[in-house]
Amino acid sequence: MTPTNKQAKSHYSETEAAVALGVSVDELRSVIRSHVVKGEEEMANVASAMFQPSDLLVLRMLLSRLHAESAAEADTAGGVRTATV
Repeated sequence: MTPTNKQAKSHYSETEAAVALGVSVDELRSVIRSHVVKGEEEMANVASAMFQPSDLLVLRMLLSRLHAESAAEADTAGGVRTATV
């Protein structure tokens, strides 16, 4: 494995977090609004939020689960059944 010179970041802005997760800022906000914050008061703080690498890990797992659920629903709704191995 080739070592990289890229240093890990200790904090990510909202835009950097969205890019690292492969989603738009709007999708990131939507996921946070739906699955992380308890109310609009907490959501007001998200615009200025800084994310730590551990936050991105949790958000990546959440996004992965949400995308898998969406794909499964699309398969079921379309009458397509896929075999899992």
